[in-house]
Amino acid sequence: MQDMGQLLDSVEPMKPLRRGDIIDGLVMRADNDGVLVNIGHKAEGIVPPGEMRTLGPDGHNAVKIGEEILAMVIRGETAEGSAILSIDRAAGEQGWKVLQKALDNEEVIQGTIMGFNRGGAIVDCAGVQGFVPMSQLSSVSRDSFLSAEDSGASEKGDVEGESDGDAGTGNNNPDTGNDNPDVGRELQMKVLEVNRSRNRAILSERLVFQEQREEVRAKLIEEIRVGEVRKGRVSGISKFGAFVDIGGADGLVHISELSWGPIQGPEEVVEPGQEVDVYVLRVDLETKKIALSIKRLQEEPWETIHERYSPDDIIDATITKLTEFGAFARVENAIEGLIHISELTERMINHPKDVVREGDKVRVKILRIEPERRRLGLSLRQGGEDELGSSESVPGTKRTESLGNSENAPGIDQVPYVHDNEELQNPINIDPDQFVKDAE
Repeated sequence: MQDMGQLLDSVEPMKPLRRGDIIDGLVMRADNDGVLVNIGHKAEGIVPPGEMRTLGPDGHNAVKIGEEILAMVIRGETAEGSAILSIDRAAGEQGWKVLQKALDNEEVIQGTIMGFNRGGAIVDCAGVQGFVPMSQLSSVSRDSFLSAEDSGASEKGDVEGESDGDAGTGNNNPDTGNDNPDVGRELQMKVLEVNRSRNRAILSERLVFQEQREEVRAKLIEEIRVGEVRKGRVSGISKFGAFVDIGGADGLVHISELSWGPIQGPEEVVEPGQEVDVYVLRVDLETKKIALSIKRLQEEPWETIHERYSPDDIIDATITKLTEFGAFARVENAIEGLIHISELTERMINHPKDVVREGDKVRVKILRIEPERRRLGLSLRQGGEDELGSSESVPGTKRTESLGNSENAPGIDQVPYVHDNEELQNPINIDPDQFVKDAE
């Protein structure tokens, strides 16, 4: 058997408590005067009411006799009395460790909005006051910042243009008005920066949203198939087309796929926020790009042109483009035909501008319809308006060398049917397979 000396030698001596130490203890008593804690080796510590605010307004009622708690030493045990402890500061220290771990492991952490200043939101994460810059918030209304700015909640600058160096410490006097519906709301965030020495913690909600969206996008791209029809919402408009959110991923509707007819810009067809049906043209698994079309869900005018027009019909048209070999005329939104120079007038002319100008309204006769080649042959002189403006709006022409020009002009079947009006961003015969490259 061990004698008393050996037993005493085997007992580890109690280390003196130092300011800042984090210790475990058992609750011995809890009342309005504070919480009495047994910290071992017959030593006791007191947690004053002002050091357990994190437990709620009635902190002493939140702990039970015999419960183990974590506390920080504010003042060690002295001859005058027991050690002074703090539950709040211990929670804060543990919170910094939680934040550092979340930063190191790129983990998502939950926090509660405590208030706002003009630069962003003040949040409580694991007992630590952190800061979420305005640019890193995704689900908070901008009105929250406007109300904070109106109330003069902060006079300091911003981190990276939005908060100052102490923004994460809670020294910004955040606006915690009860009328703000966002105060008290929980956020899912990632930690951008932790600086314990400066009491600085910067977080981001937007980063979590982006990662979640990327996961949804990757899954959608694997599931989506060419030829499908999807419902979506126009999320943005640019000069080359419209972006449509089809359930977690944005696809591009190139301007050439918005309408069968020529348009000057996407805003003529769609607007942000509009609900639309789209046809899936192409899915690029490597670049994760989705090509969509709106016009493919509509009947192509050329496919049904014979239902509306026949050769020898006299119809109204608008001159859209002049070339050396003739004039292009639009008979409806997506259908244009060519009036060859020999079909403009009975007279000999040097150029179509001697007879018509862009924008002129004319009556033309349909000579031939070739829907498979997207060609429509028209005649002005057989439409009854061959003398249109010949004596007033169009300068007189001389019958000199025009005969040679007319005879040498290419016939209608020799002319490539391509409308090259540079003012139109959506040529009729644009190659839709190039629209992703055009967008880039």
